[in-house]
Amino acid sequence: MTGTGIATVGDCRIAYRRAGTTGPPVVLLHGAGIDDATVSWRHTIEALAEEYRVYAPDWPGYGESTGDVDHTIESYVDVLDGFIAALPYARVSLVGISMGGGAALGYALAAPDRVERLALVNSYGLGDRLPEALAWKHLSQIPGATAFGKFAAGASDQTARLVLDRLVADASSLPPAFVDDVRTKLTAPQSLRAFEAFQNNELTWGGRVETNFVDDLEALSVPTLLVHGRQDPLVPPEWSVRAADVIPEADLELVDDCGHWTPRERPAEFNARLREWLPERQVDPTRRYGRGEIPGLERASD
Repeated sequence: MTGTGIATVGDCRIAYRRAGTTGPPVVLLHGAGIDDATVSWRHTIEALAEEYRVYAPDWPGYGESTGDVDHTIESYVDVLDGFIAALPYARVSLVGISMGGGAALGYALAAPDRVERLALVNSYGLGDRLPEALAWKHLSQIPGATAFGKFAAGASDQTARLVLDRLVADASSLPPAFVDDVRTKLTAPQSLRAFEAFQNNELTWGGRVETNFVDDLEALSVPTLLVHGRQDPLVPPEWSVRAADVIPEADLELVDDCGHWTPRERPAEFNARLREWLPERQVDPTRRYGRGEIPGLERASD
């Protein structure tokens, strides 16, 4: 059974879903665009709830979360720092998809002592150029383009699948529940505003990205699982392959017949692999960390 909660992080009001009452804590971080904790993690939250304490926050401007932040990986790492500090655990495992993977990786590099295990799913932050980066950058500069696009995409099941066809391996085979989640997200009044800001901040006119942790991966001391759909049209699978060769303790799982949304395109396979990877032992729940207590993690004052 799942529930919800609210955490105050600086000026942000972070809504989150939670499930499970026993086992090690796991924090699930969703991606950008037509996403939130429910869209990416609907099946994963349920799959982990019997063995883990599961937390799935919405980033500011997504789902029910609010707050005026710079929509960058750096700012999301700061939000994640505050959210984890509000939990009563010394260490947590992090699972991040796409943009959420970039934030999870940034946090793990800055505060490895707080991270038990790390899973990066079709993750951002592992390379310097995205195939669609320049096109997204241009589109974000056209007044009204995003609003019109999301209205048209959410108008019907068919139009939603047309949008998803640019994100997944086979949009025609997606279950109706996934399409319904996406349409609900598209029709929310404030949806995609945070994504527009993220595009403006993270994508350059040269087609490159602002956040690239490749040069830091050799120093990553957290056991890491990299999961990537082989047919991902947004983030090249080669990013995860290269990262798995560089990270000192890493496992790689390439998923066949799967695009960018692995937890929803292949939920049973993904959740089974994730349960194998996550820790079995209980972490020490007695120590709480406040913001600013983590060595090497500098934060602006609230």
